[in-house]
Amino acid sequence: MWEFFRAGGPFMFFLVASSIVGLTYIIERTLALRHDKVIPAALEAALENCRKPEDLPRLQAACHANPSALARLLLVAYDHLDEPREETIELLQTRARQEVSKLERGLVVLEVVVGVAPLLGLVGTIHGLIGMFGDLGKAGLANNAELAKGISIALNTTFMGLIVAIPSLTAWSFFNRRVENLTVELENLCDKFVRQQYRIRTRP
Repeated sequence: MWEFFRAGGPFMFFLVASSIVGLTYIIERTLALRHDKVIPAALEAALENCRKPEDLPRLQAACHANPSALARLLLVAYDHLDEPREETIELLQTRARQEVSKLERGLVVLEVVVGVAPLLGLVGTIHGLIGMFGDLGKAGLANNAELAKGISIALNTTFMGLIVAIPSLTAWSFFNRRVENLTVELENLCDKFVRQQYRIRTRP
């Protein structure tokens, strides 16, 4: 294994570093984007049971007990229920954009790894081929086995680049879809809460 990395030349170490960075963010986003961490089941149940103004303190307590994106959005709406509905919705949308930005944190790093890793592998291969053909120009083409071995070694970085990029691309696509689904669910829950509370306040 060490010979494989060493034969790849200096670009192989950049690829190893990018693989470590990619794996770190994959693990971090896997933990951060769990459904129960963004939309806790206990908080969702408290929101479902919040049907009267007297239930609001219990919902507020549940938000403080379950810190999450949903809790922060509900607290924003709760703190501005006395204001006109349009202003509350506008504040909620502004805060929602911040929460979505937090959910997307780190995805840009995976996107960079997806783009850079194959290019690093290709540059490493070209670098190896340049050196190999330079040596062959001096020594001649007497040994075909050495030529084949040199090309094989030069392709190590291309192989490594693809090994790094494919899992990163898969994770990036999965996390983007997960963020999209969570965003829609957060929007539906907050919209339901705001509609219900203002309906209660306008009821004769």
